[in-house]
Amino acid sequence: TMEIQRLIGRALRAVVDLDQIGERTLWVDCDVIQADGGTRTASITGAFVAVVIAFGKLVEKGTLKKLPVTDFLTAISVGVLPDGEEILDLCYEEDSRAHVDMNVVMTGQGEFVELQGTGEEATFSMPQLQTMLSLAQEGVNDLVELQKEAIGDWADVITGKHVSGASKES
Repeated sequence: TMEIQRLIGRALRAVVDLDQIGERTLWVDCDVIQADGGTRTASITGAFVAVVIAFGKLVEKGTLKKLPVTDFLTAISVGVLPDGEEILDLCYEEDSRAHVDMNVVMTGQGEFVELQGTGEEATFSMPQLQTMLSLAQEGVNDLVELQKEAIGDWADVITGKHVSGASKES
């Protein structure tokens, strides 16, 4: 839907230096082939990997001077089950019965990009919110590690561990 497209676009723009890409448009088509819930969050997390790879190819071709990605980006769901348990990465069954459902989009540095939370069947307290956000941070950290594996050497460029920070070759 248009709402999901806008969510993914907002999230990606948060970690891309738009001045570096100039007058270019990058189309990202997010098809989640297999999922047990969390398709929005999977789309954002996977789209980030695709964007890094695409920009990396433009750097390798010399079209871009350096990778315009400023940080990692992931998204994950958290929620509260009917028994009050706060959980991370809800599957379809958990999501369908959760009293609270929240999507959390964060950078690798722990900055929030977007929070979408709803008390579906109940309200939730500040301590529950804090627990859900802590769970989300743990999940984000795990997802960033998986993203690093997926993008290889470009991970060092994003984290600043690469000597020049310009490209993985120099």
